[in-house]
Amino acid sequence: MRIVLADDERMVRTALRVILDAEPDLEVAGEASTGAEAVSVARELRPDVVLMDVRMPELDGIRATERILARAPDPAPRIVVVTTFENDAYVYEALRAGAAGFLLKRAAPEDLVAAVRLVTRSDSLLYPSALRGLAAEYARRRPPAAPPWVARLTEREGEVLRLMATGLTNAEIARRLGVGPATAKTHVAAVLAKTGARDRTQAVIAAYESGFITPADPRG
Repeated sequence: MRIVLADDERMVRTALRVILDAEPDLEVAGEASTGAEAVSVARELRPDVVLMDVRMPELDGIRATERILARAPDPAPRIVVVTTFENDAYVYEALRAGAAGFLLKRAAPEDLVAAVRLVTRSDSLLYPSALRGLAAEYARRRPPAAPPWVARLTEREGEVLRLMATGLTNAEIARRLGVGPATAKTHVAAVLAKTGARDRTQAVIAAYESGFITPADPRG
């Protein structure tokens, strides 16, 4: 699994490299110290994952995420925002721009490694409770507006979307609903298609922003 580190602090990049390169299945393929450099390096190296600092010179992590994903080959790299503060508005905007999740810079090494592996599977949601907190803050600033896709969801697809928001994998969703794994995967794919989402993170953000799921909803 090839990774690009994008952070304007060299010490942070060095620390991340030491942790990740110690794993037999992970390799730091490149580094970037600015947002613009992150875009260039990601396009050149085509990594599986980009760990992206949200605040960088020349181009912030939000715009860098947008540019990487706008011209990325298929499959696109999974971008994980690395931040100091989990309630940073920049983090939420980066998730809206297409980042698959976020990590705190103070995260334990084992949590960093687990998160990198998790986002490449596209089978679960990284830190769903933290995403719910960000969505709650966003909702206070912008009232939800229901888009057309909400009415197109079937009852079962709506149930699946709520379970996705809790961070369940396809296998866990299947067990919860009493269906086969293939059926659960089909429902998840339908949810992504109807919401127009790139991945689970984008679908759950859309669910919160539409008001389909509220941060106070115990299922989300």
